[in-house]
Amino acid sequence: MTSGLPYAHRTGESVDMSRRPSTMPNQSPNSGVAASGDGGQEKQKMLLSSETGHFSLVKALHLADLVTELNVMSVLSSMRYCLGDPNEHGALWAALGFMPFGLFFDFMDGKIARWREKSSLMGQELDSLADLISFGMAPAACAFALGVRTFIDHLLLAFFVLCGLTRLARFNVTVAVLPKDKTGKSKYFEGTPIPTTLSIASLMAYWVSQGWILEDLPLGVVAKGTPLEFHPVVLLFVLHGCMMVSKSIKIPKP
Repeated sequence: MTSGLPYAHRTGESVDMSRRPSTMPNQSPNSGVAASGDGGQEKQKMLLSSETGHFSLVKALHLADLVTELNVMSVLSSMRYCLGDPNEHGALWAALGFMPFGLFFDFMDGKIARWREKSSLMGQELDSLADLISFGMAPAACAFALGVRTFIDHLLLAFFVLCGLTRLARFNVTVAVLPKDKTGKSKYFEGTPIPTTLSIASLMAYWVSQGWILEDLPLGVVAKGTPLEFHPVVLLFVLHGCMMVSKSIKIPKP
């Protein structure tokens, strides 16, 4: 994007097509922008620190923050269908079908923040939490619904989710020191962005279309009947988790 506002790439995750600005540069009196140039952050801090007003938190939310929360709502709908009968393919299709909406809202919140020239420190935290649910928890829940549910499967899916959590936390800590281009946008991703997990969701959708679920999952089961029983397809999540937290993988941003 060509916005002159510095990007805060709150998590750097939406293939970084759109990130909210974390800070707004001070503008000169002739710039046509308020001299404070804080993008509404000071007002938000004041509302959040207020000792009165039951709904001060709601008032502190920016429009982009509400769009971020729609991200979570769409994926919550996805996880709700994971609780249905796995033999009912309609529920599985619904669970997988809601996931791209998370990516859409993750893209739009940054667009809206730059359009309104309002940054939000709380929004940055909301975005990281939303990405973890949308692209970490939801795909793992869908895999469990499809039949990846032995004890070892459980541990490996948990490893994947924790990798996503760690990747998001690392970005929030290091975003200020990563090399930037002239617009203030980071030049590359460290590790694969967490929304790329949707590639695994697409693969799971193909399995559902072929009826490859539960006892018919591709590659079957290893060490069946033992405490170490697991489904080899879960290793896709392990591999993706390792790629997310990799320090050596640097993917140039578009």
